[in-house]
Amino acid sequence: MSVGWSRYAFKFGEYYKACKADEMWYPPRLRSREWMFVGFDDRPPERHRGFRKPDELLAHVVRKIPKSCFYSTAYYLDPNQRSMKDKMLQGADLIFDLDGDHLPGVTDGDFPSMISAIQDQAHQLWFDFLEPEFGFDARHLQVTFSGHRGFHLHYRAPDIWDLDSMARRELVSHIKGEGVDVQILLKGPDCAWKRRIISGVDSVLNKLDIASNDNQEGRKALKELKGIIDSRIGSPNCLVKSCGVESLRKISEKVQDVGRRGRLAKGFETGELLPVFGGSLDNKFRELVKGDSAVVLGNAGETDEVVTIDLKRVIRWPSSLHGKSGMKVVEFPLDRLDPHGPNPFDPLLEAVPWRMGEPDVKVKSIKSDVRYRIGTAEGELDEGEEYYVDEATATFLVLKRWADPIV
Repeated sequence: MSVGWSRYAFKFGEYYKACKADEMWYPPRLRSREWMFVGFDDRPPERHRGFRKPDELLAHVVRKIPKSCFYSTAYYLDPNQRSMKDKMLQGADLIFDLDGDHLPGVTDGDFPSMISAIQDQAHQLWFDFLEPEFGFDARHLQVTFSGHRGFHLHYRAPDIWDLDSMARRELVSHIKGEGVDVQILLKGPDCAWKRRIISGVDSVLNKLDIASNDNQEGRKALKELKGIIDSRIGSPNCLVKSCGVESLRKISEKVQDVGRRGRLAKGFETGELLPVFGGSLDNKFRELVKGDSAVVLGNAGETDEVVTIDLKRVIRWPSSLHGKSGMKVVEFPLDRLDPHGPNPFDPLLEAVPWRMGEPDVKVKSIKSDVRYRIGTAEGELDEGEEYYVDEATATFLVLKRWADPIV
């Protein structure tokens, strides 16, 4: 471990030593949870740990000083057993993990914009799907910031504990729009996907208008559209097997025709998405609409299954620190989830546990063209340049591997 990394391991230790057991958050049925801890060194994660009391858990964390802390979404009869079979699964929470790194057209390099985009997706997931479509009750919901690039929705109603992986997969498939038929939805009764298809058409048309321009903004819009359609290719019932930038450019040019625009509008009046571009371009437009409207659920780390489906997953512990950002995993009220609401939760301020203000820490950038904001401090980095930043920003930049500390 380098001197720089040792400094941040020490900082994590100071944070946990200052914590009080009765002020931390703990998952319901604590004794039934398995815990996992990832250290700052290269040793394998510590797994298959169970704790009977909160003070036992905190004492273990203070002693080990982990880089990241996780607990199981499942309940086990004996979480200390190493074999999943011997643990004896009793049920599991329903977790929705939304990660900004998986949003098409959004880059981790513009961190503040990515956080805002994924927060908006989390808000839409609850208010467009989970509550109205599935009848989920907010009394059983916990909303958390992951500490890095996303948000987690934890749902703990007793009637979902016994849902198997297949039932959870069907729920995710509906949310992701797998098998969605645009024409049938437009002719059918009001539902979340119909509303999202309608808004998705407007959104895609706006992106295509920008993409039709031969400038930097146009090229950026084309890249975003390419990311959207690439995210759809391979999905069940996807109408497109491949799509290059040139095809998207053709659609962006064709949609500028007033007649085509008018036929699209006329089709909506009768509940149809009329073919107006010709051949395979119409299918590509439909997939753009579905991709632009879909809620993107983050992939489950080292596996290909999403967190929602996998009953044996672990999830970050609210109150703990995220080892790739230095920020806290924070629980906050549902009414603050909307990033455009009257009192939105600001993770880049409220999840920062370190000193902010005085720029007295020197770092050297190892990345270019990346943008950050921590509290009120914001800026862009150029590789090789040195910067004075405050303690909170330095911690974020170093742990994110955007900068090296200068000792």
